[in-house]
Amino acid sequence: MKVVFLCGGIGKRMFPLTEDKFLFNFIGRTLLEHQIDIALDAGLKDFVIIGNPGNMKQIESITGNIKNAHFEFALQRQPLGIADALKCAAASLNGEILVVNPNDVFAASAYTNLLHNFNKGTASSYMLGYEVNQYFPGGYLAVNSKNELTHIVEKPEPGTEPSKLVNILLHLHTDCTRLLEYIDRVTTTRDDVYENAMDSMVKNDYKIKVVRYNDFWAPIKYPWHLFDIVKHFLDNCEGHIAPSASISDRAVITGNVIIGENVRVLENTVIRGPAYIGQNTVIGNSVLVRDYSHIGNNCVVGFSTEVKCSYIGDGCWFHSCYIGDSIIGNACSFGAGTVTANFRFDEKEVRVRYGDQVRPTGRDKMGAIIGNNCKTGINASILPGRRMGPNSIVGSHVCLMTDLEPGTTILNQSSYQVVNNEIELDDTKKEELKNKLGK
Repeated sequence: MKVVFLCGGIGKRMFPLTEDKFLFNFIGRTLLEHQIDIALDAGLKDFVIIGNPGNMKQIESITGNIKNAHFEFALQRQPLGIADALKCAAASLNGEILVVNPNDVFAASAYTNLLHNFNKGTASSYMLGYEVNQYFPGGYLAVNSKNELTHIVEKPEPGTEPSKLVNILLHLHTDCTRLLEYIDRVTTTRDDVYENAMDSMVKNDYKIKVVRYNDFWAPIKYPWHLFDIVKHFLDNCEGHIAPSASISDRAVITGNVIIGENVRVLENTVIRGPAYIGQNTVIGNSVLVRDYSHIGNNCVVGFSTEVKCSYIGDGCWFHSCYIGDSIIGNACSFGAGTVTANFRFDEKEVRVRYGDQVRPTGRDKMGAIIGNNCKTGINASILPGRRMGPNSIVGSHVCLMTDLEPGTTILNQSSYQVVNNEIELDDTKKEELKNKLGK
């Protein structure tokens, strides 16, 4: 049985983060590596990875270091959906396949439950269904009394869902050739060819068993979903300090903390886990890192900075900053006194604007979302839920109240008047004050 990872799509909803979702790093490894490990733990060793022209070299580089598995690759030149991806990989597909969205994070039990049902069942296909308690913008599953699929409804309007079961893209098909034949018959103007093909199979009396799954599941659709993934991995990892790390005797490290190779932690710093510090990072004097913070490689978190529940990429620099509940890309530099505000005055949910729409985050604590290669000047402030596009700059003393487009700079345009200094100070006054302090 081959595991087919769909890595050819483009996540437009992640902007201003431009990295492919499965290439984000968690606990020192890409999400793709974690996904491969989960499949290996379930006894699966043959993989077909479908990438695009922009990420195929990275995929091949990552998988080249994994020795206990076999990999084949297929190129999807345009992001035209699941069905197109499978057609691009048709030469490598036959018989039984597992189709997986590697941007959804789930436990190994997702595989084992599906395989258990496959081994004892007679259905043509098997898929996971996850019961939700509130609306989720995805595909919903209509099933009969035997938990067999009767219909897939892709992104129904809230209140019109056919059930509470959401489709998790971990699907087992016993006959890939037959699936591809049904895909070729579909005529639609929407990006739902794959779902329509499965609906057609059901109408022609092919049984598709829906396996209910209630273990961990976290899809990555928007940047703030990275917080859920960080929490999952940190909660399932044991604390560890690399032997090459240098930790001051006057630093305090408590809770589940993972510290990578060659990290330096200086005096009077507190790291309160769960937290992750990537290799070669310097945590300066009097720094506080806490509450599921995930700091990448080669960063410098300078004097008197606080990092709370934030995901920070590689090569970032901070000095006397407050970074709260924020997501920050690679190679960013924050001037002294920069603050990412994370809490509204009215204490309501923080929402993030995408074009003409405002998306709920489900979080009352949410800071900034910042792309790669961004900078801030001294005493810059960023309001909750604001986005900075890659290569943008917030100037000194600016309070960023709206999103900032990529490659732009916002400056404080206050004017100043230069006049002669005619103030004369009386030194006796200073001495009087000093004497009062000594009493």
